[in-house]
Amino acid sequence: MPMDLRVGDIIETRKQHPCGGNRFEIMRTGIDFRIRCFKCNKQIWITRKNLEKRIKKVERKEDE
Repeated sequence: MPMDLRVGDIIETRKQHPCGGNRFEIMRTGIDFRIRCFKCNKQIWITRKNLEKRIKKVERKEDE
């Protein structure tokens, strides 16, 4: 069963991005995810399978 990940969630990954950051914001969901690094602002496309393996912690945004 896939993880419940939503647009706007902030995730912390096990591995660091080459810039040294490990916190990302989810910008697009589906089979492929688009995530944005908080440290360098770079956007990355990654498959759901690879992203779910790398996630350490999910911080859910409050529903408005």
